[in-house]
Amino acid sequence: MTTTPAPSAAAAPAAAATPSLLATLAGHHYTDPEIFRQEQEKIFERLWFCAVRSADLERPGAFRTVRVGRESVLITRNRTGALRAFLNVCRHRGAQLCTEESGEVRRNLQCPYHAWTYDLDGRLVAAPNLQKMPDVDRGERALVAVPLREWLGYAWVCLAEEPPSFEDTVIGAAVERLGDAASLDRYRTEGLALGARRTYDVAANWKLIIENFMECYHCATIHPELTEVLPEFADGFAAQYYVGHGAAFAEEATGFTVDGTEGFGRLPGIEDTQDRRYYAITVRPQVFVNLVPDHVIVHRMFPMAPDRTVVECDWLYLPEVVASGADVSKSVELFHRVNAQDFDACERTQPAMHSRAYRAGGVLVPSEHHIGVFHQWVTDRLAGEEAPCQE
Repeated sequence: MTTTPAPSAAAAPAAAATPSLLATLAGHHYTDPEIFRQEQEKIFERLWFCAVRSADLERPGAFRTVRVGRESVLITRNRTGALRAFLNVCRHRGAQLCTEESGEVRRNLQCPYHAWTYDLDGRLVAAPNLQKMPDVDRGERALVAVPLREWLGYAWVCLAEEPPSFEDTVIGAAVERLGDAASLDRYRTEGLALGARRTYDVAANWKLIIENFMECYHCATIHPELTEVLPEFADGFAAQYYVGHGAAFAEEATGFTVDGTEGFGRLPGIEDTQDRRYYAITVRPQVFVNLVPDHVIVHRMFPMAPDRTVVECDWLYLPEVVASGADVSKSVELFHRVNAQDFDACERTQPAMHSRAYRAGGVLVPSEHHIGVFHQWVTDRLAGEEAPCQE
């Protein structure tokens, strides 16, 4: 009797590229510290990054520190009520100016090391013995400012010396997905109030989370509650597969809630064609926007390591809904379960990125082919291609 030798386990064959199957990124793209460093430098430190919800900084002197790529960015509200952003580094000896994630100061920001003191616009206003150093230019010693834009009620920052067009790379993502910016503007997200926030510490690479959000091939398998409300997701095609398409609610569902029961009435700005529909938008590199008739859900990702990503998820409602103390738990619970199910799947996938079986990567089926555009976008960014990739 003859036996056929087993294939060598030393290396996996390259992923087959056929009309039905497209190759993914190779496994090391999700584990290699050097690739993650390049992603920090060439993606997160060069593009607009959604840092904080503007309303989280309610009063002058409120601040929050945010990890953007390899940098700590300090965002604060100045005396006139405007948001400002700076690198969180004292200009004296490089100490971290604010070590807490959030807080509030009365008038100034003071370094805890040598007491160099800056006003809320970043200007150096005081330091021990500064009067004895008349040649010191306080303007030159100011905190390093970071460009900041507000959109959808959030503060977006960019560490690039020459930031890319916000209109093209951020607002343009909504146009690519919905067909026009007005379709998103009608939700008036900047005027909504925070009804709930959940933070998830996910043991997975940030790209796995984006890939998961962009497809619904998995929805019938792991999202029973979601497919009850959005039955077309059970067929495997995500809403993002089609420009302008919103997944329709099930006939028996009266709201986007965990049991399909009624929510809080339609947001006043949206059109009839958007009612009883769910829309999902990916704003590269780290934001998901989910639109339903009575609320908006915003995910912000903070990549911390090749195998760790912190995700902050906000549920936003009309201010009167939040002020009334209405019970939003059923709508929060629906997407919280979706998040938990998705992140569990990503954490189940991350260990296999090290496997020799995934050394050459995997494949995308036809309903996932649009993820290939994302992979090409990442590849182009790391290669130095600065132009935004149009879907």
